[in-house]
Amino acid sequence: MAALASELGLPVGTWNLDPAHTEISFIIRHLMTKVRGTFTDFTGSIEIAEKVEDSRTNVEIQIASIDTRNADRDAHIRSAEILDLENHPAIKFEASGVRQDGDNYLLDGTLTVRSVTNPITLAVEFNGTSEDPWGKTRAGFSATASISRKEYGVEFNIPFGGDKALLGDNVDILLEIQAVHA
Repeated sequence: MAALASELGLPVGTWNLDPAHTEISFIIRHLMTKVRGTFTDFTGSIEIAEKVEDSRTNVEIQIASIDTRNADRDAHIRSAEILDLENHPAIKFEASGVRQDGDNYLLDGTLTVRSVTNPITLAVEFNGTSEDPWGKTRAGFSATASISRKEYGVEFNIPFGGDKALLGDNVDILLEIQAVHA
């Protein structure tokens, strides 16, 4: 049975991502450890339907805003070898549907990186709603997914030590979303 937005205390309509309270981050293996990074410039909205399964979302992330706490690494990620900022300035996500998975949800959509679009499913946890001190209703969501960077045309790597490589293929995506009802 599909969840209803009203049962969740989630008003239907447009919700805009609050950049000051939203984090779009990733983790990738680099040598023997994992490197974390975030994107700080993005826009997006969520269209909550009464039947939650009919809800939609879209997000655009500006590649120029990548921050891995290392300026040289950030410049390399922006280069044509990796995300190719000059030819592909944004990453785009568009959701096409929501499915309930126990107390959590699966958000199906497409992710476009370097003009390559692939299906993706995000595991989403709804963290509830609350009114803020200015009378606006806010909703919180946490979401995760894992992608293969090679499936998006990001082939750059440096082999070392036999069968080892500088970068892992899997990129873990971690989202902490706070949205404001319009």
